[in-house]
Amino acid sequence: MSKQKFLRQHPSPDDLNPVLQALWHDANDDWDTAHQIVQAIDSWQASWVHAYLHRKEGDVANAAFWYRRAGEPMPESPLDREWEDLVRQLSK
Repeated sequence: MSKQKFLRQHPSPDDLNPVLQALWHDANDDWDTAHQIVQAIDSWQASWVHAYLHRKEGDVANAAFWYRRAGEPMPESPLDREWEDLVRQLSK
């Protein structure tokens, strides 16, 4: 699902679980809030979003740590594709 479609379907993050709330904030160019949310959660899902956020930030070493913690390989795909993959997986 594209960011635009996701944001149209969820004009507010209130109806989303916390990891999807983080992705909602990221889609609204609020990296700091997204990071604060996932940093406070100890789950593989939050670790995966945390990894994505650090990859987006350009901190590859920190991202690699969080990908390992999530049990996910660091993708070579563009960031937008990873964001869509995260939403798809975490919406199940």
